Amino acid sequence: QVQLVESGGGLVQAGGSLRLSCAASGRTFSSYAMGWFRQGPGKEREFVAAISRSVGSTYYAGSVKGRFTISRDNAKNTVFLQMNSLKPKDTAVYYCAAGEIVVLSTPNLAADYWGQGTQVTVSS
Repeated sequence: QVQLVESGGGLVQAGGSLRLSCAASGRTFSSYAMGWFRQGPGKEREFVAAISRSVGSTYYAGSVKGRFTISRDNAKNTVFLQMNSLKPKDTAVYYCAAGEIVVLSTPNLAADYWGQGTQVTVSS
């Protein structure tokens, strides 16, 4: 069992930056690939980024590539999402997830566990 708690969301102006954190409980954090998803107002939840179990491969949605960076610290059971050059369309609830990376036509994460989400609002 893995419990995930996100933090770091908030209100930021367009062009600004935020860093999201996701703290995981349990001793099996390093056994899971980790990822971030988001759900904007009136939209379906969408994949944002994922990182493999060991600090190696990273995967991004095309809409955030070059602006967002996912990283993890297995010693601290924490995964991060550094978000730069934020745009109003990035406004969403951001969810942390633990699971397995799936790469078909586009990357994704098959999530076994979800956090409760943290709100990110980008003003124009």
